[in-house]
Amino acid sequence: MGFKCGIVGLPNVGKSTLFNALTQTAQAEAANYPFCTIEPNVGEVGVPDPRLDNLAVIAKSGKIIPTRLTFVDIAGLVRGASKGEGLGNQFLSHIREVDAVAYVLRCFEDGDVTHVENRIDPASDADIVETELMLSDLESLEKRVNALEKKAKQGDKESKALHAVVEKVLPLLRDGKPARMTQLTDEEKPLFKGLQLLTAKPVVYVCNVDEASAATGNAFSEIVAGRAKAEGAACVIISAKIESEFAGLAPEDRDAFLVDLGLKEAGLNQLIRAGYGLLDLITYFTVGPKEARAWTITQGTKAPQAAGVIHTDFEKGFIRSETIAYDDYVTLKGEAGARDAGKMRLEGKEYVVRDGDVLHFRFAN
Repeated sequence: MGFKCGIVGLPNVGKSTLFNALTQTAQAEAANYPFCTIEPNVGEVGVPDPRLDNLAVIAKSGKIIPTRLTFVDIAGLVRGASKGEGLGNQFLSHIREVDAVAYVLRCFEDGDVTHVENRIDPASDADIVETELMLSDLESLEKRVNALEKKAKQGDKESKALHAVVEKVLPLLRDGKPARMTQLTDEEKPLFKGLQLLTAKPVVYVCNVDEASAATGNAFSEIVAGRAKAEGAACVIISAKIESEFAGLAPEDRDAFLVDLGLKEAGLNQLIRAGYGLLDLITYFTVGPKEARAWTITQGTKAPQAAGVIHTDFEKGFIRSETIAYDDYVTLKGEAGARDAGKMRLEGKEYVVRDGDVLHFRFAN
């Protein structure tokens, strides 16, 4: 499956610079991590995963196919977007299509780059973005609630259940709180998801800092980190300027570049990991001489449903999965070694797939 991440923010915060750098980084990875532009503001990238490379070497795989991440660079937001200011509705409709939202916040000072609000205040910037999304959600639900209530009173069970969910969300939005704070039962969660609310999306705060602060952060990013912790959101520190320079380097020069700057990894990796954590995503692998491939699923997914990510026929006809833990596959030099050492397991329909599992599915046609 992979996931889709929307990049939002006010004008002149480095949002598009970051988007371009992230997608150029992926493009420069050549065959291992392919890149394609779907639209001018959408970039699809392969998720870097050293485990996949290691598996491919052991299996002598002809191709490496990573799982996918789509970045959507959404036009700069301004006050009044929920009422049509700026690109307004176009901006908001794009957010409805993503799995998570990255709020890019300006955490650097630069007299040559004008801030649309004439001050550097990342917390306030986040409030502006969030407020516009909440106002849009509020307007959307208030247009629907009366019709839902009418159908519910007429005995329509689906409308009654949906109305109950809407009635939980509306007080929060009216109180200036995002929809993702709604307390829901397991039965209500699918209905809630179907509302496609903008503020229901998990949030990653991206602190765009100056080059000197890329490794340690600064006073601005500390404010954002505190906010993220209080909300249960993710927070990453990235310098869009550094990411742009990194993207222009040959892959073999990148590790040295990061070391010189005191950075452990590129911003793309940080953002991917934060997104995976927010959405409870894990990766399993299928490996053979033809190809080594990564697949993304939600944590807690059972083997038949994991097989269904490859093809619906795999799920329908699922018999069992031949399962090897990643560490065992690497330590024992592949499938044959793992089988001989008794580390290949036959798992049935109730098996919950673990991150890093190397799987081969058996299914009936």
